Amino acid sequence: MKVECKIDPDYKEPYAVLYIKRMTHKIAEIISMLEREEPDALTLIAAKERKTFFLKAEEIALVRTEGREIICYDKMKNRYVLDKPLYELEQILDSGFVRVSKSAIINIRQIDHVEAGFNGTMELVMKNGVTDFISRNYRKSFKERLGLR
Repeated sequence: MKVECKIDPDYKEPYAVLYIKRMTHKIAEIISMLEREEPDALTLIAAKERKTFFLKAEEIALVRTEGREIICYDKMKNRYVLDKPLYELEQILDSGFVRVSKSAIINIRQIDHVEAGFNGTMELVMKNGVTDFISRNYRKSFKERLGLR
C-alpha cells in the first residue's frame, strides 16, 4: 500500500482520504483508529523492520543519532528509525523533552536516574534501561529544566 502524509501547520484538523479498491477488515480498523485520534497528540512516523509505525510522543524515551541514522527508543526499548533530523524533532516535541547532547534528546518523564561521569559528563539511565550521556555543554540547561542547581 502506498502512503503519503503531508504535514502543514495551516491545517486545523487532520483530514484523510483513502483510495481503495475494496473495504477490508484491516482498512476498517485503520479508519476507526484515525477517527479516534486526539488531534493534539503528537505522533511521529517511525520505521522498524521495513514496517511503518506511528509513535505517540509520550511513548518515546530517547531519540539520538546512531551512525547516520536518527534512532528512537520507546518505553519498551523497541528501536525505531526516524526520518527527521534532531533539530527538527527538538522543535516539535513537547516541553517534556530536553536536549542532552549534540546527538540526543530525552523524555524527562522516562529518566530512571543520573550518575556523575568522567570529564564533566553525566550518565543518564532511562526507565527502559537505555543509557546516554549529558554533555558538559547541555548540563546547565538540563539541570534548569529539572529545577536542580
